[in-house]
Amino acid sequence: MHSPETHSPETHSPAGELAAPGILEQSGSVTEDVCDIESASGLAEFAVRHAELARGYGGAGDPDDPALVQAMQLVLHIPKADPPRRDAVLAAAAAATVALCLDERVGPGGPWADRYLAWQRSRIRKVARRARGAHWLAAQEVDGVTVDLDGAQARALVPGPVGSVDARIKRLQIGGTELPLDEPGDLDERYPVLWVNAELGMSVGKAAAQVGHASMLLAGALPVQQVYAWSESGFRCAVADADPGRWARLRQRVAEGGAIAVRDAGFTEVAPGSMTVIAVPGR
Repeated sequence: MHSPETHSPETHSPAGELAAPGILEQSGSVTEDVCDIESASGLAEFAVRHAELARGYGGAGDPDDPALVQAMQLVLHIPKADPPRRDAVLAAAAAATVALCLDERVGPGGPWADRYLAWQRSRIRKVARRARGAHWLAAQEVDGVTVDLDGAQARALVPGPVGSVDARIKRLQIGGTELPLDEPGDLDERYPVLWVNAELGMSVGKAAAQVGHASMLLAGALPVQQVYAWSESGFRCAVADADPGRWARLRQRVAEGGAIAVRDAGFTEVAPGSMTVIAVPGR
């Protein structure tokens, strides 16, 4: 049994505007407990939550006690008999992450606000775990948001201290579970596409954390009206692997201000400063 890995982006950076050239860096059908944007209280309150996301992440540093480090737990539904496509489960993880960050329950006065802000204003970390059967059903009882996308499911849980993870989640593991790389398919570019750096060979858990970072960064960088429209699709997105040629073109698009890149701190799997994901907004 492998211990779940904590994945953190390299540094904090304010989200800024997508049109500004450069790399934005960070230091995650919806069911209830599944985000339903139509039940939110309108664009004005959504804009307040978006503003919190857009202001940037981190700044508080890590506490002296490692058990108090804040992290979002991501639970990936990976049944043994009929596992989902890798790209679909990663897209579900990305959508669940941003759905939780913009859920009305994390807004001012919401029941999740304090826990969310304690994480969002510290160094952003995510822990990816896998579940199946009864363990997946038990994970639905823990506060969070589940996204079902193209036959894959992922649940983003309300963040909290790594030393106080709910027992139903703490028992879940991601190590040792892999999904094969997918053959390239047609992408619906009406929605964001999160391109994963294929040369890095990241595991499912590592990649899930990275696309979660990317969906947060993208939502924070886009105008609120565009993000609100995206939310009406349940934050639908696609994930695809980028070969070296495509990756070079995507890096140029980042430099021109047309895409967002994530750099990793390099605690696990990749070298510090590795560019892991590039997020391209929908059309």
